[in-house]
Amino acid sequence: MNRSLRIRGLLALASVALSLYVALTVPIQLGLDLRGGTQIVLETRPTETTDPDVETTERTVEVLRGRIDALGVAEPTIARSGDHRIVVELPGVQDPAQAADVLGRTAQLTFHQVLGTADSADDTPKPLPKRPRQHVLADESGQLLRLQAASLTGSHVKEAEARFDQQSGAGWQVTVDFQGAGRDAWTRLTGQAACNPVGDPSRRIAIVLDDNIISSPQVDPSVGCGTGISGGSTQITGSFSDDEAKELALLINGGALPVPVETVQQRTVGPTLGAQAITASAWAAAIGTALTALFVTAVYRLMGALATVALACYGLISYAALAALGATLTLPGLAGFVLAIGMAVDANVLVFERAREEYASRNRPTPRSSLAAGFRNAFSAIADSNITTLIAAGLLFFLASGPVRGFGVTLGIGVLASMLSALVITRALADYAAARPWVRRRPHLTGIAHTGTVRDRLSRTNPQLLRHPRRWLAGSLAALVLAVSGIALRSLDFGIEFTGGRLIEYTTASPVDPDRARTALADAGFPHAVVQASGDHQLTVRTSELSETQAAEITETVSDLTQGADKLRDEAIGPSLGKELRQGALTALAVALAAQLVYLAARFRWLFATAAVAALAHDVVILIGVFAWLHKPIDGLFLAALLTVIGYSVNDSVVVFDRIRDLSSRDRKASLARISNQALLQTLPRTVNTGMGAAFILTALALLGGDSLTDFALALLIGLVVGTYSSMFTATPLAVEIHNRTHAPHLAGAGSGQAPGRTA
Repeated sequence: MNRSLRIRGLLALASVALSLYVALTVPIQLGLDLRGGTQIVLETRPTETTDPDVETTERTVEVLRGRIDALGVAEPTIARSGDHRIVVELPGVQDPAQAADVLGRTAQLTFHQVLGTADSADDTPKPLPKRPRQHVLADESGQLLRLQAASLTGSHVKEAEARFDQQSGAGWQVTVDFQGAGRDAWTRLTGQAACNPVGDPSRRIAIVLDDNIISSPQVDPSVGCGTGISGGSTQITGSFSDDEAKELALLINGGALPVPVETVQQRTVGPTLGAQAITASAWAAAIGTALTALFVTAVYRLMGALATVALACYGLISYAALAALGATLTLPGLAGFVLAIGMAVDANVLVFERAREEYASRNRPTPRSSLAAGFRNAFSAIADSNITTLIAAGLLFFLASGPVRGFGVTLGIGVLASMLSALVITRALADYAAARPWVRRRPHLTGIAHTGTVRDRLSRTNPQLLRHPRRWLAGSLAALVLAVSGIALRSLDFGIEFTGGRLIEYTTASPVDPDRARTALADAGFPHAVVQASGDHQLTVRTSELSETQAAEITETVSDLTQGADKLRDEAIGPSLGKELRQGALTALAVALAAQLVYLAARFRWLFATAAVAALAHDVVILIGVFAWLHKPIDGLFLAALLTVIGYSVNDSVVVFDRIRDLSSRDRKASLARISNQALLQTLPRTVNTGMGAAFILTALALLGGDSLTDFALALLIGLVVGTYSSMFTATPLAVEIHNRTHAPHLAGAGSGQAPGRTA
């Protein structure tokens, strides 16, 4: 015991010390909404065969989005503006000029056989025509080469990766893998070139990017005429630096733009949220966190106070991890980060409630032994609930893009830091405190030497919550019908991110105060307008679609504030959450739910896994329906809240099902209804205390966080209530009802083979 205590203590100290060092030395990147950033305006240009239209510009947006994601910029904003312009906003970009260069490159990649050198004065370099038989370009050394028409293009490329080759001494190179017909075409191309003598220019293959030969290597002498290079892979060499190789791989992977684009404007823009909104949100977060800490301390006394210290360490570790990974922190991310502190209470509550049960049963006569048993028995529930969330976070990161991908990063960091906080830091502090003589003499100070108010009342009344499971399901069905009615009758009010809208840019006679402009526009009936300042005398307003009368009202409001305003630009803008991004997010979410279903089925049974996912769908539909009835916007903030609610719903259901599995392993002849009722009563104290901890923070954000966070916090509060209800009175009754219809009344064979006492 002493050895394990020392190891946990050293691990806790090391993690906190390292996190403190990173937090003090590595600045965290702030998003556009908090700090501002770089704005680049691109304009599509016509070619000989293509005149850009809205559809072409939208396709260009999606290619650019892929490049921005590959640049490593978190939480970017990219949207079509008018028919031919694209507005890109990049928070935390260190080199805006480089970013503009990468975004502006057309990246037309082609592969050609070299027909020979071109030495005459007439053979000057010429851009690649659309369907040439031969053309002339200069290679890396400046020598003119005659090139055959392209045999391969970037569309045949599966993947490109920058690598450093130490063995051959070639330095940085880009490995290109072909796909489909490109593999055979590469073999034919190199086979034709290999029919020429070694050293002959015609044995070379030219790799061309945007009318520039970036590499023209000779086919290796070992390759025979007509045989070619098989395997569908090649390496691009050319004395690249690491940055040049990575940029080339980025361009190849991102694909070619449908049409060329030109940078027409590049500037620094102010934050989309004003200082007042940020200050209000920070105060709301501080007050909510303080209330949560007081609540936990009041309920669990000494152990609660130590858990509060561990939660502070959790916040430090999460912040340091975000800084170390170079993640960009936005206001929704900050709110989610604060919310995660409240949610991290859950693991501590699970442990303390299980320790109370052990102490009350007298199986563990001291607080220290009860705590040890509580940590041991709660581990299964903590692990299962967090692994399901990690599955979702990982799939959101790998399959989604943009803000959804950023949410996956924040979620994953929060889960890992929460487990470290609860299972290492809290345990080290609790073990040390419980071993002190003055604590052993006063066990009531620990907060676990009694059963608690909620459990006392439940033990006296022993309510039979699942005597009529169909009644609970009928209530859930009625709520679903009401929610779907709201969606059908009121429709959904999608925000600018989903629908696009209008962008109006002004030059003003006097310096601009964005906070005052936001307030004035909200009073004029435009509460969701996004206002940004660029310099002292320029202001940009983004709103949903406007009539000409409404646009005139906005112009009048801005003019009154700034003693006159002239329009510089007035354009329709496309959605920043484009079609491809939305499809990627939905695909990632669907795969995440399927993966969670499989994991839960493996850990429990398909019966419980199906019930948990059904409850999750129930929560999502109800939350969307409530926002439809309230006519609240469905925007990027709502999307972040919805993803958070999904994670919370699964966690809650897992805790109940974990207890059902534990109880069924002890009494295999009992009916599922009786065991489920017992499990609900035993986990209810944890459910109440965890929900209260999160509710304090969310209520503070809703009431004090300002307009920017009100709807976000409201969505999470609704999700908290609905998720808590559904885990108890939708998922569990549904599992009971399905079981009763398909199995014998008892629960023989349930469980995943876990030993009794290893669950919570």
